[in-house]
Amino acid sequence: MDLGLKDKVALVAASSRGLGRAVAEELAREGARLVLCARGGEALRETADAIRRDHGAQVVDVEADVADAASRERVVAAAMAAFGRVDVLVTNGGGPPAGPFEAHSAEAWAEAVRQNLTSVVELTRAVLPGMKARRWGRIINVTSIAVKQPVDNLILSNSVRAAVTGFARTLANEVAAFGITVNNVMPGYTRTQRVVDLAARNATLRDSTPEQEQRVWEQQIPMGRLGEPAEFGAMVAFLASERASYTTGASIPVDGGWIKSLL
Repeated sequence: MDLGLKDKVALVAASSRGLGRAVAEELAREGARLVLCARGGEALRETADAIRRDHGAQVVDVEADVADAASRERVVAAAMAAFGRVDVLVTNGGGPPAGPFEAHSAEAWAEAVRQNLTSVVELTRAVLPGMKARRWGRIINVTSIAVKQPVDNLILSNSVRAAVTGFARTLANEVAAFGITVNNVMPGYTRTQRVVDLAARNATLRDSTPEQEQRVWEQQIPMGRLGEPAEFGAMVAFLASERASYTTGASIPVDGGWIKSLL
């Protein structure tokens, strides 16, 4: 299937590893040109070099923290300097710390908002005028299964990612007439460092082992296993494509059936 992404320009946030890297690799495989950013410069450069080598893609990599306004401006400026536009925006950010409500200070809440909500709003603000002018665009937010079914011990993520969902669903209606779609993709338990860290944290709280915590998740997932980052990347690439032109305002799980709700 030709997804119609050849030479489209995609900005993928937090793309040095994990889900962000998997998204970048899938978009590169489809012929997109990439702007990648992440806080860790060394890992980001390694990822960018690997994608150039393996897929022959044009890649601009910018060391940046999407929670910081100056960093966001630098990333968007780099995209404009290199390619003159952004056709596809994939917002993504490291998950907030785990823990119950009383474990998190006011600053922890503020940082979670900056990292996972403000970054989405302001990156969208930066690229939306160009998308409207060209009457084509794709905005895809990486959220979480916690939006549909809150996960214990993740009150920061449960709360802030739900706010992103409300933002995206409202924006989708506002920009649909311009040929722009806005969707969220909700990763389930996927084999990333974030999930490894969460298993270790839960093991500490429950006097178990990370392996036991992972088995608990696998037992909750109808497919009986963790997801692979590439499986998530494939869904994002489809939503970025010409083929997904009539899908907007949706929150789509990639979770092996973990979410139990009907809608």
